[in-house]
Amino acid sequence: MIDEHGEGWYTDPYGRHEARWISAGSPTKLVRDGAVESYDDPPDEEPSQEATKLVVEPLAGGQGHRADDAETESLPTNGEVINAAVFGAVSNWQLNRHKQRNR
Repeated sequence: MIDEHGEGWYTDPYGRHEARWISAGSPTKLVRDGAVESYDDPPDEEPSQEATKLVVEPLAGGQGHRADDAETESLPTNGEVINAAVFGAVSNWQLNRHKQRNR
């Protein structure tokens, strides 16, 4: 059962995902299936099941990342723009920083 001040991962009361983040007792759009977090707005219907608070272990290899972390990360400054288009590609920003350090 979710109390009105509940905060954390709960089983999804709508049964659509393994877990849904609850904030101030209300379901949010942040959901989790296994170790994958994504967004899915709560539906405009009554919950189909009771939500139960989950104890979530940290992801292997250190601290996990929330799906909304990218919204709070800072971008490069001084007008520099990251231009990495392929997995594992080195960005122009990183190359320029490396060149500046080696001068």
